[in-house]
Amino acid sequence: MLSRSFRPLAMALAGAAALLLAGCAALPTGPQGPQAPQEKFGSLATYSRLFDATPAQTCEASRRALLSQGYIINTSSAELVEGKKNFQPGTETHMQMVIRVVCVPESPTGKISLGFVTAIQDSFALRKTNNSASLGVGAIGSVSLPFSSSSESLVRVGSETITTDTFYESFFDLVRRYLVIDEAAQANE
Repeated sequence: MLSRSFRPLAMALAGAAALLLAGCAALPTGPQGPQAPQEKFGSLATYSRLFDATPAQTCEASRRALLSQGYIINTSSAELVEGKKNFQPGTETHMQMVIRVVCVPESPTGKISLGFVTAIQDSFALRKTNNSASLGVGAIGSVSLPFSSSSESLVRVGSETITTDTFYESFFDLVRRYLVIDEAAQANE
């Protein structure tokens, strides 16, 4: 049994130990540093939209939308369109945007389609590499002449999927516009 003079001290030590244990339990147990963002699958349709058109019509309207914005078309079919565009925001930086559109039927008749769009932006930086070599001439002795050159190359320094809703919404609006133009052209034929 503890004497009355030690009871407050023992209670203070027990409280301090409990606080210490509670603090240790709250410390993160995973690796330190930045962590990759976790995917959150939800019902928000950032990357897809329904269209009142066949998949082939939706992909054709997507192809025309990309062409109208200066994209070079890499792949084009009734189910897939992929375009690429280069940007140079600075003298030693370069960016490349690749947009891929996948068109799938959403109704049994195939007259409604779902367009899935993903935009990936790669960032490149100019890297300079110095190369040097020396030439020794044995007949004259040990004379070395230094030769140096430098080479430049673009090195990818980052890649990210564009997640901005307004970016995708503006693309989908442009696809809808081309679908309306195509529908009007077919009605006049």
